[in-house]
Amino acid sequence: MNSRQRRGVILLILSVLCALGAFAGVLSVVHNVNSKVGPEVSAYRVRSDVKPYTALDTSQFEKIKMPKRWLSDNAVTDLRQIQGKIAVTTLRAGSLLQTDMIVDQPALQPGQQEVAIMIDAATGVAGKITPGARVNVYATFSGKSNGDPDQSKIIVTNARVLDVGRITALDPDTGKSQNQSQSQQPSEAVPITFALSTLDAQRITYAESFAQRVRLALVAPGSETSVPDKDRTYELATDK
Repeated sequence: MNSRQRRGVILLILSVLCALGAFAGVLSVVHNVNSKVGPEVSAYRVRSDVKPYTALDTSQFEKIKMPKRWLSDNAVTDLRQIQGKIAVTTLRAGSLLQTDMIVDQPALQPGQQEVAIMIDAATGVAGKITPGARVNVYATFSGKSNGDPDQSKIIVTNARVLDVGRITALDPDTGKSQNQSQSQQPSEAVPITFALSTLDAQRITYAESFAQRVRLALVAPGSETSVPDKDRTYELATDK
């Protein structure tokens, strides 16, 4: 092997060693980055602006993934944390949701009182009504005398739900109003607690006692909840 060939072999060996060194350097950098980033966890970002004192629901947030070490200790990682909460300030779109942005929803406002009634589990709740939800309360009444039409009435609008109890089996011999037949009596009911004005509390307790059925209609957040007086009573005969 002449001197030129020896120089070529030496350069080839140096090239291989340099390549191995560069590869080892890349692996080291990747390992270092992974060690700094760490495992990813779920967090939640605000979809669009949320006004202060607005009741929160899951549709207002989107789930994202980010390194756990980059999250603050008060970041919300489970949307069950927003149940029964309101925004304490304006939540800006794109902001990462944190626990210091939300507070417990006040149970009662001035002039309100807490009222609980039993609602038919099959027709009144359907598992979708939770604390903090807004509902309209419907009640159906039979005619006062023979020949009078049955009526459906909106008893209360925009009632705020404070609590939803456990489903309870009812004794068929108790809790039945004079207008309910045995077949109409629900077999299971759920205690629902509302925050209501004095007048609305009277309306809803009257409906629980004397209506054939009481149903809750979930109101979408931000929807118009007022109902004109002329539209609060429905009779089949007048439906056109």
